[in-house]
Amino acid sequence: MSEPAAVAAAIADAHRREWALVLAATVRVAGDLDLAEECVQEAYAAALHSWTRDGVPNNPAAWLTTAARRRAVDAIRREQTFRSKLPLLAEPEESTVDRLLDADPDGGVPDDRLRLIFTCCHPALSQEAQVALTLRLVCGVPTPDVARAFLVSEPTMAARLTRAKKKISGARIPYRVPRAAELPDRLRPVLGVIHLLFTMGHTAPSGADLVNADLVERALHLARMLRELMPDEPEVRGLLALLLVTDARRATRVDAAGRLLRLQDQDRSRWDRAAMAQAHDLIVAGLRGGRPGRYVLQAAIASLYAEAPSYEQTDWPQIVELYDRLLEVWPSPVVALNRTVPLAMVAGPQAALAEVERLEQEGGLAGYQYLPAVKADLLTRSGREAEARVAYAEALAVAANETERAFLSERLASLDR
Repeated sequence: MSEPAAVAAAIADAHRREWALVLAATVRVAGDLDLAEECVQEAYAAALHSWTRDGVPNNPAAWLTTAARRRAVDAIRREQTFRSKLPLLAEPEESTVDRLLDADPDGGVPDDRLRLIFTCCHPALSQEAQVALTLRLVCGVPTPDVARAFLVSEPTMAARLTRAKKKISGARIPYRVPRAAELPDRLRPVLGVIHLLFTMGHTAPSGADLVNADLVERALHLARMLRELMPDEPEVRGLLALLLVTDARRATRVDAAGRLLRLQDQDRSRWDRAAMAQAHDLIVAGLRGGRPGRYVLQAAIASLYAEAPSYEQTDWPQIVELYDRLLEVWPSPVVALNRTVPLAMVAGPQAALAEVERLEQEGGLAGYQYLPAVKADLLTRSGREAEARVAYAEALAVAANETERAFLSERLASLDR
């Protein structure tokens, strides 16, 4: 017998770390997302009783996966309604059940989570639905955090996820490994999913900690697997480089007390030089491949920030130039906002502030917390402290990460002092 509190903690940890892996492995057997979700939920519920009686297993993920997949096979046997969707799986013989549970599937995607990401990124769904559905179901990102990533309300995102799942069911989109020829067509949303997953880990949308290390490591793992799968794709190299060079600063982004440190205040000697060197090589290879895409350019920008001897010695003009090229291939308002940071160093805070106010008027970043935060900093540097207070208050109103909220509160208090 195990202590109920210890079992509950083990299940909570397994849910946080292994949900996506268990779900991805179960979908491969179930062939239906709703059925797979139901079976995984039942497996976690069964674990509470079983682990209390028999003890927490050495490999919780394997236990949960086996339990969920067997429930899926049992459900397929029972439910005749699945025959139209899964003719090969309806009432399988025992040998077929063993093959489903034990054999690796056909195809060249070497990780269940990556395989399911490619599957969810089916061309029948809109790109936004592909990314949102994969973040929620495959990567285990909570619906409120997915909503923040898309700058929409939680009910709006919940409705979009429901519609996407109904589209999968209604169109009978198969959960199978894409053929090699299909992979490039699905690459863009897959890259987008992995990048958003990393972004949510690099700066957690909510909670007490600045970084969600589990999401960061999951995104890095998927990016490396994708590189093995498609080694000649420049944007795959670019994405991995972007993640590596950005994560290289992880240890210095907060101080010993957990307070957020700006880039200019971080100890560069503690940055991960090996990861930066690997990213540099990937960027050089990506730039040689012709006209660079968004991830190669983003990685090049991040690398320039990281490789500068100091914040003041950063090559600001080149960064602005790279942002201009990035806006040509990816005309995103977020990119335009990020460009104002180096622009302020090149042309002064007033020029950058004019760009921020233009973005504010266009409305594409409504509810995006970093717009008022950037505006507040530029207003402060321009000597317009009263307006800066208002902007910091706006940023605080929409920020949900406690570390970022503490930083914004401190900046606002410094204006009062």
